[in-house]
Amino acid sequence: MKLDAHQHFWQYNTRDYGWISEEMNVIQRSFLPEDLHPILTASGISGCIVVQARQSLEETEWLLELADKHEFIKGVVGWVDLCSENAALQLEKYAASPWLKGVRHVIQDEPDVKFVLRKDFQRGIALLKQYNLAYDLLVSKEQLPYAVELVQAFPQQRFVIDHLAKPDIKAGILSPWKEAIIAISAYPNVHCKLSGMVTEADWNNWTQEDFTPYLDTVLQAFGPERVMYGSDWPVSNVAGTYRQVFNLLQTHVHSLSQAEQQMIFGDNCRIFYNL
Repeated sequence: MKLDAHQHFWQYNTRDYGWISEEMNVIQRSFLPEDLHPILTASGISGCIVVQARQSLEETEWLLELADKHEFIKGVVGWVDLCSENAALQLEKYAASPWLKGVRHVIQDEPDVKFVLRKDFQRGIALLKQYNLAYDLLVSKEQLPYAVELVQAFPQQRFVIDHLAKPDIKAGILSPWKEAIIAISAYPNVHCKLSGMVTEADWNNWTQEDFTPYLDTVLQAFGPERVMYGSDWPVSNVAGTYRQVFNLLQTHVHSLSQAEQQMIFGDNCRIFYNL
């Protein structure tokens, strides 16, 4: 079974999705399960993990409702306010759903590069294990070194880095991102999603070779046992089709064994999120 470990749905409006600029007008519309399902089927993918795109409890409830209705949605990475004193109550409520597999906060948009070291945030992270929930780390390359300190402090918590921690692929810059990725990969409780790459490249002129040093770095650091394919659809549409994103990774890993490719395109996601 092949799985897409990272995609989104939304009912578009300018209030909730103000980050979708005019430059991204191709995604200034709604994207729903009926839009994605035929695309997954065409690529031979059986299911997906849908990830929050709004920082609200309403978002989590809506995504869980979608998972109830659509069999191909295998799990939800929702949002709860981990910094709140009510975080435990929120987690207890939503973890009652069999579809909630993890939570995420858009840390990359936080002005504090050390956000992950805040005591209130870490208090929330400490609650996740009792609900058997993973944590998706959406951090910028500048925040990544502090994420190393976070995962070190919670060795029993499952973490997955979204979008390779957003290296500067367009400019072809590797350091200091590379060193931080290698540092965080030393912790066995951390995985990495091979996702969100085309939007960090030149949207209109990227080539397969642009991604090689970044994919090589992550695959060498984590090994095929701790990485997973994610499309980041529909955000990825600003820089390529679903099939182009899928083929990009498939081409890069074609020399790996069939067992290793199956880990990357399905097994690792299934195990990590307890599907």
